[in-house]
Amino acid sequence: MSFQAYLDKVEEITGKAPKEFVAEAKEKNLTKHKEIIEWLKADYGLGTGHARAIAHVILNGAEFTVKQTSGPHRDASGILNLDGKKITTKKSD
Repeated sequence: MSFQAYLDKVEEITGKAPKEFVAEAKEKNLTKHKEIIEWLKADYGLGTGHARAIAHVILNGAEFTVKQTSGPHRDASGILNLDGKKITTKKSD
């Protein structure tokens, strides 16, 4: 599963785009990886992998190092979409 796919799945599970988690963590003044993971698991029922993906975005922003460059689990770029699927999937006229 690509990094972006993890974020998209979190949105499916919670109904929240990644940028909404960033804002909420900022409001709660959550700045440590462990406390962010605990919050995401407790409040949103996320598993470890999905919580870690959101925690990474909260702590590091949308840029990341692409490690897998081929196959079905690759990411096309090192920039994640934090706006969410529902915002970026627009139908053409």
